Amino acid sequence: MKQEVASFLDYVAHSPTVFQATQQACDMLDAAGFTRLSEHEAWEILPGGRYYVTRNRSALVAFAVPENGFTHCQIVASHGDSPTFKLKAHAEGEAAGAYIRLDVEPYGGMIMSTWFDRPLSIAGRTLVREDGRLVTRLIDLDRDAALIPNMPIHFNRDINSGYSYNPQTDMLPLFGGKDAKGALAAEIAAKAGAKEEDVVACDLFLYNRTPASVWGANEEFFSCPRIDDLECAYTSLAAFIAAPAAGHVNVCAVFDNEEVGSLSKQGADSTFLEEFLEIVLENIYPDKNRLWKRSFYQNSFLLSADNGHAVHPNHPEKTDPTNRPYLNGGVVLKYNGSQKYTTDGYSAAIVRQICNTWEIPLQTFANRSDIAGGSTLGNISTAHVSIPSADVGLAQLAMHSAFETAGVK
Repeated sequence: MKQEVASFLDYVAHSPTVFQATQQACDMLDAAGFTRLSEHEAWEILPGGRYYVTRNRSALVAFAVPENGFTHCQIVASHGDSPTFKLKAHAEGEAAGAYIRLDVEPYGGMIMSTWFDRPLSIAGRTLVREDGRLVTRLIDLDRDAALIPNMPIHFNRDINSGYSYNPQTDMLPLFGGKDAKGALAAEIAAKAGAKEEDVVACDLFLYNRTPASVWGANEEFFSCPRIDDLECAYTSLAAFIAAPAAGHVNVCAVFDNEEVGSLSKQGADSTFLEEFLEIVLENIYPDKNRLWKRSFYQNSFLLSADNGHAVHPNHPEKTDPTNRPYLNGGVVLKYNGSQKYTTDGYSAAIVRQICNTWEIPLQTFANRSDIAGGSTLGNISTAHVSIPSADVGLAQLAMHSAFETAGVK
């Protein structure tokens, strides 16, 4: 158990943004012997082959084709992005005549108060001009580079009685004294191994540098940044790599931009998964008609893997009285009457049967009927690819905090 937790925490530590998380996933697939494909080239997919493709360097689909034919596919889908702050194009700005602070905007629905007074750094990707073409370089300042300082209670007497944070005035990180002007651009270029004038554009984000911790009376809990949804992304990918493909195509998808609605070319609300499945079918079974393809999809299954809310120790009243998961209580099967989660009677029966067969602890989650819940990628994916689906996850506390908590089991 400790080794699995340590491996995951190492993955998180090396995944400060979705770009590094995707690169870490690529490294895992490369080490397991998967072949990387490019969307800029034609694909030759062979029986027994194991492949993966990335899009935007922030999302991927990996798949394993069985040797002796298949009738369906088994898909697990998660997302690699997490709520944070994104640096604007011209990020450096002077403040109070004495400081350099960074202009940022929220990415996703974070708990803003958790970002104060923490060591922060900056990571993401740069597009660099090299020999007449643009090259992507992932960068990470990998140091305590910035901090969002709180207002002292003497100047904000409402801080403990419900304060509404303004992202344009309250949440801008301090980067340096006034003599630090231009230092960020220089450091980014140095990390990219390029001259400043050759750095054409960037996608850069703040990330929390607080080290991960395993804690509790019996070390039964752990805390770190970005548990939602790197916990599901990592465990799903590790399981996918270990699983044999026999009679069905194994698929692992890790999308980007779930935290902002999945509306991007690399999000679940794109054609990424749909196009990929069509290409696989065209390569292996070019002569099959639409009726066969329809049966292929209806015989398939998709697990949407995105974390769920555990019962909060201080606020159990916020949880449904009968569908309430706990840390270390098992996999969470998630329901929603409005189909924000895709689980229905049919897909729940399949998940329950699998868990019973393999003696996997299973919990259920549903929101209180008077509290609106969040959304995830399952119903978005199946709107593009009509496949039976269930939503599952792992129970955690403080979802969308800068520092989240989950159970070691």
